[in-house]
Amino acid sequence: MDLFAVIMAGGVGSRFWPRSKEKKPKQLIRILGDNTMIQDTVRRLDGLVDAKNIFVITNKVQKLRVKEQLPSIPEENIIDEPFGKNTAACIGLASVLIKKKSKDAVTIILPSDHLIKDDDEYRKCLSSATNFAYQSRGLVTIGITPTRPETGYGYIQFDEKEVDKNIYKVLTFAEKPNLSTARQFLESGDFLWNSGIFIWRADTILDEIKKYLPDLHEGLETIEQFIGTSNFEKQLVQVYGQLKNISIDYGIMEKSQIVFLTKADFYWNDVGSWEAVYEVAEKNEEGNALVGDIYTEKTFGSYIFSPKKFTAAIGVENLIVIDTNEALLICHRNNAQDVRLVVDFLKMNKRSELI
Repeated sequence: MDLFAVIMAGGVGSRFWPRSKEKKPKQLIRILGDNTMIQDTVRRLDGLVDAKNIFVITNKVQKLRVKEQLPSIPEENIIDEPFGKNTAACIGLASVLIKKKSKDAVTIILPSDHLIKDDDEYRKCLSSATNFAYQSRGLVTIGITPTRPETGYGYIQFDEKEVDKNIYKVLTFAEKPNLSTARQFLESGDFLWNSGIFIWRADTILDEIKKYLPDLHEGLETIEQFIGTSNFEKQLVQVYGQLKNISIDYGIMEKSQIVFLTKADFYWNDVGSWEAVYEVAEKNEEGNALVGDIYTEKTFGSYIFSPKKFTAAIGVENLIVIDTNEALLICHRNNAQDVRLVVDFLKMNKRSELI
């Protein structure tokens, strides 16, 4: 069994504006700690997956920075999609590239921008899931035990009877719920958060794509014929332009009959907004998380990022303040999910210099 990893790194992180931009999005900036999020994603695989077996799927705009930040990854393993076509196409492309290298490859699919603590437990979890995926030819995902009725995550319902050590059959996937439904999920005890981490054999996921997304599979077969030839780039652009834009969750995981999960025993946070950053950041006695030369008076529960200039906040609560060279964001913490609307506005008004 050969073990590979695929890191999906094509997103723009619009909820992290103004720090996250198209050329340097969330996964390529330092949000927490000394490393960028994609660097931490690769670092956590140390001792589990060889660098030569790690693939990164990104786009043309971000490819150069990805290469700069991940010098240990072979350049040919950093693939830029010609168009963003969601996760089913991204994972399918990576799977045909990996299958060409190894017929019995098992692949770990990872988002590039999640916060995970307790690396040893994380690697242990991935290792056991890998063994199960290889032997069972099942699709395995990692479920996170909910700590609150979160409306920003998808959920997975599972059969509480173990089919193997810490492996359970998945019953249903649920999209992001409203608050009352999230509370019901929490109380039921048989729903976990969907981490977006998957483990499976490359040939297994391609078989499931053939079954449930035949048009995508046909396109992938065409691409596969040109791997390693001078026409690969041209064919990739041609085929990709015709592919359906669909997520792996909608396209495969919600339909497949061979989906399993393993429960995580490590801290996980998808860090999906500035509010999530505030939650995990170190705070002072007033509940403020401050980055930069910042003075506060009668200010509570706020996240203030202003590394380039002195900033003073007086008599405010529960704010997010992000100050960069180009723009300033002031937002109530309750509205952190709405930051993406600023990006929509800027796109509509052709303010490309700000995005």
